[in-house]
Amino acid sequence: MAANSRLTIAVHILTWLALAHRRGMELLTSDQVAASVNTNPVIIRRSLGDLRRAGLVTVRHGAGAGWSLARAPEEIMLLNVYDAVEREPLFGMHHTEPNLECPVGKGIRPALGDVYGRAELALRAELGRTSIADVLRQTLLVS
Repeated sequence: MAANSRLTIAVHILTWLALAHRRGMELLTSDQVAASVNTNPVIIRRSLGDLRRAGLVTVRHGAGAGWSLARAPEEIMLLNVYDAVEREPLFGMHHTEPNLECPVGKGIRPALGDVYGRAELALRAELGRTSIADVLRQTLLVS
């Protein structure tokens, strides 16, 4: 199973928009963002749409069109981004009901539900401590 990269792409987009703003570029086109992510602009536009609906970016249409951050990078936490782009829980249960006559089948969902719930809370807490400004700062240290 391939790993989901929606969060990574969205954080990349927001970090690039933050750096562009810092450098005096108020707007970036989806093509400019796609060049940084090295992916198709359609994927970028889909992610930007999710981020816009969450109030994290704004778009300007027409001449001079492009995207910009809707808030300061310090105010955008990775948890905001996660909530904007992830539609599914971190871990899923069986697609069909396990055999309830089996002792494992009967108890596996409640057992895993508790573990998965705690894992989701830990993930949300960690993402809530890190901002786009933090990611930009760390990114520029590596560059």
